[in-house]
Amino acid sequence: MPHIHYKMRQLGFSLLRHFSSLPSSLTVPSSTRSCCLHRGVLTGSYPCHQSPNPGHSCQHRRGVSTALGQHIQDLSGPEQRLLDKLYKGLIGGQRASLAESITLVETQHPRKKELAQVLLQRVLAYRREQESQNGGKPVAFRVGLSGPPGAGKSSFIEVVGKMLTARGHKLSVLAVDPSSCTTGGSLLGDKTRMTELSRDMNAFIRPSPASGTLGGVTRTTNEAIVLCEGAGYDIVLVETVGVGQSEFAVADMVDMFVLLIPPAGGDELQGIKRGIIERADLVVVTKSDGDLLVPARRIQAEYTSALKLLRRQSKSWNPKVVRASSYTSEGIPEVWAKMESYRDTMLASGEFQGRRRAQQKVWMWSLIQENVLLHFQNHPSVRDALPHLEERVTKGATSPGLAADLLLKAFSSS
Repeated sequence: MPHIHYKMRQLGFSLLRHFSSLPSSLTVPSSTRSCCLHRGVLTGSYPCHQSPNPGHSCQHRRGVSTALGQHIQDLSGPEQRLLDKLYKGLIGGQRASLAESITLVETQHPRKKELAQVLLQRVLAYRREQESQNGGKPVAFRVGLSGPPGAGKSSFIEVVGKMLTARGHKLSVLAVDPSSCTTGGSLLGDKTRMTELSRDMNAFIRPSPASGTLGGVTRTTNEAIVLCEGAGYDIVLVETVGVGQSEFAVADMVDMFVLLIPPAGGDELQGIKRGIIERADLVVVTKSDGDLLVPARRIQAEYTSALKLLRRQSKSWNPKVVRASSYTSEGIPEVWAKMESYRDTMLASGEFQGRRRAQQKVWMWSLIQENVLLHFQNHPSVRDALPHLEERVTKGATSPGLAADLLLKAFSSS
């Protein structure tokens, strides 16, 4: 994995050098670089701080507006009206505007992706203002939920969600469904499984196809979280598919990661990879009722012992193992009490805010790697050499490592 990250970092530097060598005719004219900022699209996103040097803040502002202007050119009238409508509806708590905004960030259309980033900048500025009014503390609590198929994730979310909305919370659920490798289709059955919660006006459920993304978390899930928080939802649940090392993706975008496991499912301690247990802040043994009550107690004891042997992620919090039943609702209030205890403990220690800052950097680099790889694949020199090298690799005439080095050399040399 470090070797891959090194290669991707080197690829990123090569790409930057490639872009810097482009002729000036291909860059955005200076007259249009700061238009979006001047038209108020991103007003408040990048405040100019006071500085002893009178020219420093202005240079900072010009540099930021130039960078933003290079990302997106002048907005047309319909585009400006669309963004204004979405933004006003979003911060006004309109569910339709939130759904349309998430659709915008999920699109693959190049221009709409740029518009989505402009909208996100405005929502981020609004959220920062809300946090400053809250004493610098986050206004929303993000919880990631994962577990093997059949663990009862949807049933658990519905019971917890109904309890939270009854207590006055606004809840959004971002549920990622597995997609077909053949057709790319997805059942998106979470609203069907969460029948009562989907009718609750204080809850918003958004199923999204994984679309082949590793870990079952789409690249836009992190941006959808920001939009939900901007719409006034103070609790955001992210439900993912499956269990395994690839589920680290959701742990890098939430404040708390909860692992749900069913009892009597075999040798759970071996069946679930150690890596995902290490990332869990809370383990919930589901379906703890009826004939499964005794196995659930045994699994709880086994996991409690196992967690003592694993390295702690936090200096302030020891992962807990609890039991709950979505059928009888027994243990559900206790599970939420543990989540609140975790949030309060992490906020008091400062780890809560530190974790969020670190996650933003992780996601920036993950998106850079994804986009750099896309540019690499579409590069003319790479496209020309790729079929021949792929054929040699499949025949065993060239090692994959050598082929990768040759492709990187072809990319960087041109």
